[in-house]
Amino acid sequence: MKTLKDLFHGELSDIYDAEHRLVKALPKMAKAATCPHLKEAILAHLEETKCHVTKLDQVFKCFDFKPRGKTCEATVGLLKEGDEIAADFAGSPAINAALISAAQKVEHYEIASYGCLHEWAGKLDNPEAAALLLEILDEEKAANEALTELARARSNDEAIANELVEA
Repeated sequence: MKTLKDLFHGELSDIYDAEHRLVKALPKMAKAATCPHLKEAILAHLEETKCHVTKLDQVFKCFDFKPRGKTCEATVGLLKEGDEIAADFAGSPAINAALISAAQKVEHYEIASYGCLHEWAGKLDNPEAAALLLEILDEEKAANEALTELARARSNDEAIANELVEA
């Protein structure tokens, strides 16, 4: 019979793979951005993401698991969609809004994953792992909020401005 610890281990392996994929994908996303503030935000989150991998290594150790990723199909799909959006909107005034949308989809997935993992680590009586997962969860929420602020302050208006001029 599968246990909560089995579920935790599987989901931890899933998010571990996701974070490794993001370390590779974020530089491409930053390159596609035309807004310097968005580039900066993406590159700052890249550094956080590298730290998330290190923290996940520690979480694996807290449970005496060997750090190992399990293909995160959700992240594979979200990153593929992000690549398609970046290609479709390259050269468009809406490129930055499109990139923010793609990035926020990933952030929301990560927030859901880390929220569950944090709770389960607590239920599995591992406060050290729970604390590490909460740190990552808080950083993912902050990254999502920063993207929302950029969209509201700049990218959404840039995307619509060209349409208003053409109308």
